Amino acid sequence: MSLKKQSFNDNEIAIYDDAIIYKRGEYWQFRMWLQAEGKYARLSLKTRSESTAIDKAKQHYHALKAAELSGKKYFSLTTKQGVEKYLEKRKQEVGHENGIVIGRYNTIRTHLEHWLGFIGRDTKLKELDRTDCEDYYLQRSKGKKHLKVSQTTIANERNTINALVKWLYKKGETNIDSFDFKKLSRKDNGDEANRRNTFTDKEVDKIKVVLRSYINEGISNLAEQASVSKALVGCYLGVSLISGLRRGEQLQLRWWDVEDIAHPLARKNTYDLIKIKVRAATSKVRNTRTFVVKDDGNYFSELMKLLRKLKYGDVKEVDFRKVLKDKLVFSLDGETQLTARAIGYHFNKIVELAEIKIGDRDLVPYSFRHYFITKRVNSNLPVAAVAEMCGTSITQIEKTYYHTTEAKMVSNAIADYEYRDGLLVPK
Repeated sequence: MSLKKQSFNDNEIAIYDDAIIYKRGEYWQFRMWLQAEGKYARLSLKTRSESTAIDKAKQHYHALKAAELSGKKYFSLTTKQGVEKYLEKRKQEVGHENGIVIGRYNTIRTHLEHWLGFIGRDTKLKELDRTDCEDYYLQRSKGKKHLKVSQTTIANERNTINALVKWLYKKGETNIDSFDFKKLSRKDNGDEANRRNTFTDKEVDKIKVVLRSYINEGISNLAEQASVSKALVGCYLGVSLISGLRRGEQLQLRWWDVEDIAHPLARKNTYDLIKIKVRAATSKVRNTRTFVVKDDGNYFSELMKLLRKLKYGDVKEVDFRKVLKDKLVFSLDGETQLTARAIGYHFNKIVELAEIKIGDRDLVPYSFRHYFITKRVNSNLPVAAVAEMCGTSITQIEKTYYHTTEAKMVSNAIADYEYRDGLLVPK
């Protein structure tokens, strides 16, 4: 169909027979009549240059013509609708052998919710440009102080967003297959360059002291919801510190996955030895693993005390575990999981009370897992044993967590070795 308009203003230029570019303010716009849909396709060319606008317009013209000939429609989905379709598809993968766990699905949904807040829920998918997310990190890092977003989180969100866009592109819903995010600068933290930030032993000692009083204060005033949340999240963070569990794995623990093995040595030293089972269905790597942790803060027993006072006061203590068996561990009603927001809020409160300066360190709740793994590696536990306990690979442990501490460097410096039967062994 030819353009009905035959005369043009100074800021209007015809593109072939049925399209036009024109200026709105300082920027060039594109308009093309789509016969099959009975509407104009309109989009911003995002340039002040006339020659660049003409080149871009011709590219859009040919793309629209090609799509029209293949039966694809231009007017399709908004970003919100695109996300809904993608989440529907990913939810079908939950629980499948080669699919994803529910925790991963919830993470994907959270990532895309942040992206919708940035890009706009009513933005047309066909109008997205590769450069539209250049400022994503800047905008996401402008949040409130107690909800500071780490570079690692942003990097994970960007991967999720581009996975969405790639899927939509294959479905013919976008004109791009990914966004060109600005490269995140790698932080140099001296002796921990290129490693994940974690806590020091002294900082963890201070955190444990704060956690003890934080939980006790919460349990002593259960009439207030804020105190209940304080005690529950405090127990969650304590278990995170002693177990090295991933957030998704920990939030999906049920009481039948947790067993106090009542070891005589533990009772003698006033700590608990807890056997934890991470089911394949809740593990990121889809493998069941079982391991024992030293609960030196009695976090599981404190949590049971909280729940008994709050919900199950009429249940005899001997029958308490039978009542809890299939209920979520870190939940007041046994079914509703803690939110990432609540965990992040109380984590920052505890770090603040412990007088730990975060500065430009990427200290987040997940840093407890980093500390757990780093502590065991630096205690000379076999890397394979640490990998098995934490549900990760030996390669990942060596690459990401094998920090060099001063104590280890001194140990290496004074170590004396000799060859014996073809092996290098310490004297």
